[in-house]
Amino acid sequence: MSTPTIQWYPGHIAKAEQQLKRHLDKVDLVIEVRDARIPLATGHPHLNRWLKGKQHLLVINRRDMVTAAAREAWEAWFKAQGQRTVWCDAKAGTGVKQVQQAAIRAGDQLNERRRNRGMRPRPVRALTLGFPNVGKSALINRLVRQKVVASARRAGVTRTLRWVRLGQDLDLLDAPGVLPPRLDDQQAALRLALCDDIGQAAYDGELVAQAFLQLLLGAAAQAAAGVTIPLLQERYGIPLSGETADPALWLEAAAARHTSGETARMAQRLLDDFRKSALGSIALELPA
Repeated sequence: MSTPTIQWYPGHIAKAEQQLKRHLDKVDLVIEVRDARIPLATGHPHLNRWLKGKQHLLVINRRDMVTAAAREAWEAWFKAQGQRTVWCDAKAGTGVKQVQQAAIRAGDQLNERRRNRGMRPRPVRALTLGFPNVGKSALINRLVRQKVVASARRAGVTRTLRWVRLGQDLDLLDAPGVLPPRLDDQQAALRLALCDDIGQAAYDGELVAQAFLQLLLGAAAQAAAGVTIPLLQERYGIPLSGETADPALWLEAAAARHTSGETARMAQRLLDDFRKSALGSIALELPA
C-alpha cells in the first residue's frame, strides 16, 4: 500500500526557527535529541547548516522503547559515521548523567581554548534541539532535577526559547521542536506521525494505522526490530494473516470487535498502544 500523505508546518514552528537562528551565535554546543525508535527520521536536514563548526552532542532518547539489539546496531552505525551517541530515557532518568558529563566535557574543551587566548572561563552555552515531542523538555527537567520547562507526550508543547542554568558549568537553551519546512520524505513523515512527533492534524489516523500494520509485517523478519506479530492477535484477537492479512481488513475486524465498528477509534487505539510500548519494544528504523 502507498504511504499516506503527511504535511505539517504550523506557524509557531516557523517562528521558532527564526528565533533559533538569532540565538545560534550565542551557543557553543548543540545537544541534539532524537527518538530511539526513529533516529534517522528525527534528524533535522538543516542541522549541519546550524552547527557551523560548533560542538555537537547527539542524545538518543527513549532508549527503553527499542530492543538492546537495535541500540547496539545504531551505536555501531553512528560510530562508523564518526558520531558519538549518548542513549537515555529522560522520563526515567537513565543515561541523563552521561548527557550532563558529555556536555561538561565539551565545555572544558571550550574553556581550555579560552584560557589559551587569555580569556576567562565561563559556563558552556548549550542549545537543546530536536523535533517536537522527542523529549527535550523532559531531558532538561531531569538535568536540572526540577520541573523548569513544560513537557508532555504530544507535539508542540514548548513554544518559546528560554535559558536554564545548570550548576556552574552549563547554561541550557530549550528550543521549541523544529520541523523542516516541508516533509519531502513521506516514509520519514509516516514514522514521525507514528511516534507522535507531529500533530494529528497533519494526517489521516486510519491510513497511518494501516501503514503501521504494513510496516510491522515488513519488519517482522528483522529480530532487532522487536516486532512480534502474534502479539497483535493476542492483544486484539485478530490475526494479521490469512483473511485479515490486509491492514484495512484487519482494522475493520478489530473495530468490529473492540470499538463498535468505528475504525477511526480503533486506529487511534492501535497507535496509542504502540506509543506506550503495549505492543513491545519496536524499532521503526534500523541501519541499512
